[in-house]
Amino acid sequence: MYVCLCAGVTSQQVIDAVAAGASTTKQIGERTGAGTVCGRCRNNIRALIAATSQETATVT
Repeated sequence: MYVCLCAGVTSQQVIDAVAAGASTTKQIGERTGAGTVCGRCRNNIRALIAATSQETATVT
């Protein structure tokens, strides 16, 4: 599913960036371009960061 229509970034790309160490919307933007154009998707990006981080903490 697309998270950022402006940059054409999918939720999987955001999840992959978080798995690679990104932990803020700014870092996600630097790695994927998401959230760098209009910014409407930043809340969704934050939610994905939180969900992915929580899943990773639960697994370890």
